Amino acid sequence: MRIFVTGGSGFVGSAVVRHLLAAGHTVTGLARSDKSAAALEAAGARVQRGDLADTDILAAAAASADAAMHLGYIHDFSQMTLAANTDRAAISAIGQALAGSDRPLLFTSGLAGLAPGRAGTEDDASIHAAGNGRDSEKTASAFADQGVRVGIVRLAPSVHGDGDHGFVPTLIDIARRKGLSAYVDNGDNLWSAIHVEDAANVYMEALHAVAPGITRFHAAADRGIPFRDIATIIGQRLGVPVKSIPAAQSAEHFGWMGMFAQLGMSASSTKTQKRLGWTPSGPGLIEDLETGTYFEPGQRGLS
Repeated sequence: MRIFVTGGSGFVGSAVVRHLLAAGHTVTGLARSDKSAAALEAAGARVQRGDLADTDILAAAAASADAAMHLGYIHDFSQMTLAANTDRAAISAIGQALAGSDRPLLFTSGLAGLAPGRAGTEDDASIHAAGNGRDSEKTASAFADQGVRVGIVRLAPSVHGDGDHGFVPTLIDIARRKGLSAYVDNGDNLWSAIHVEDAANVYMEALHAVAPGITRFHAAADRGIPFRDIATIIGQRLGVPVKSIPAAQSAEHFGWMGMFAQLGMSASSTKTQKRLGWTPSGPGLIEDLETGTYFEPGQRGLS
């Protein structure tokens, strides 16, 4: 298949591109910079220069492909409204290009705040509780009635592995700088997680499993890890105290991460595993923190 991918040089996207190419697909990746273009070319993909705001380019690339995978997003928490607006416009451009074709559009959503107080499932409608204005699922779902096979891939809040630059490295950096690995209140809010290679496999398998209409997939392996456990192992590896802080101090301590540090983001992937015949095989988040590349070998104390 000829597949157009946005975000193909990112942490998750680069793994997806590698898996697609290994399966014999022809991949064209959107590249905003020379660095991104070089990474895509080195992987063996074709390059379409442009960025997520270039809706004409997105539409043209999607129109000439057999399927589109939208993994790109502007992860700038100082411009959340701009990022959300750009994402909606990008999805709309790709969806319109695929309308009436019965071709698949897979795009990335998230599991943060999906089902407060319990594990979210594929049957749950997205509520985007993070409050950043992002409503990609609503935008894309509109094309299900226009002859597009819409696949929603909801990523766990922690996609971990070598090259991770998301939530967990941020928590490590905060603990290192402040000399304290903190959790909020009793720290029993649960985070789902998935290794990056398992996440890439979900995208790969979902590409061939998107049914007419809307199909939701959960890229989650660890159903729910207490945030306190994550903070504890970070503190142990850095050799810093592990301590509870009250919710009122979360924003001060964690910065932009303060809201996420308090969220319950547990999720089940039972239906996804059954639909795809997929079983996670990578290390869990705690194992990855213990044995992976997040810390220097034998690291103790502040650095």
